[in-house]
Amino acid sequence: MENLSMETIMGYVESYGVPLLKAILIYLIGSWIIKKITKAVKKIMAKGSYDESLQKFLVNLVSWALKIFLIITVISTLGVETTSLAAVIAAAGLAVGLALQGSLSNFAGGVLLMIFKPYKIGDLIEAQDSLGVVKEIEIFTTKLVSPDNKLVIVPNGAMANGNITNYTAEGKIRVDTVIGVGYGEDIKKTKDVLMEVLTSNELVLKDPAPSVNVMELADSSVNFAVRPFCKPEHYWDVYFATYENCKLALDKAGIEIPYPHEVQINK
Repeated sequence: MENLSMETIMGYVESYGVPLLKAILIYLIGSWIIKKITKAVKKIMAKGSYDESLQKFLVNLVSWALKIFLIITVISTLGVETTSLAAVIAAAGLAVGLALQGSLSNFAGGVLLMIFKPYKIGDLIEAQDSLGVVKEIEIFTTKLVSPDNKLVIVPNGAMANGNITNYTAEGKIRVDTVIGVGYGEDIKKTKDVLMEVLTSNELVLKDPAPSVNVMELADSSVNFAVRPFCKPEHYWDVYFATYENCKLALDKAGIEIPYPHEVQINK
């Protein structure tokens, strides 16, 4: 080290130190610019009233694309030839692509979901044996919150290629319940009592109108299909309230709900 001349040291500084300093500055400035661009994209899309799920998806996509471009720029600043770098990236991309075929299909699935929009953030959907409210649509996955408040993460590839039931798309959902009464009870009176339960519930929609119909003549009961409509977010409230209030109303009206009776045998 003592034999190194000032000229040699300066040569090292110029050859390695300056490019390294440039690379650091480019990375710091580039990261700051990427943050500004992503914020600007968010504001532009918010003003344009774009779908919330599309906003997040595109912002993530733009952010990742800019970060990859920044990394390539930093590496080229350090003296790595871009042509060689491109060849390395292409080879690495092929290897990674073969190893991550599932991830690439999930990315393609995410793009298809953004194009066709079978659901959006806030929708209640059922897909891939999972039921829940859509919390977030990311590049590779869709996040759902189940009725019991569990986070369910489903790959977008499976979502795009599988069956999806969207309970929110039409803005209304039917609640199917079955109430059974004894064969000796008056059918018209029972229907009136059950209909009164539905129409008195503020969460039950008037259009489409709720319905009460004889559904089945079972072994020990006449079963009524009690079917109110409500908004998807009120489904479970209406479901539980319908059963509870129907039981209370039938008891009050003196209408029997059959149940197994123990038979006592006198010896």
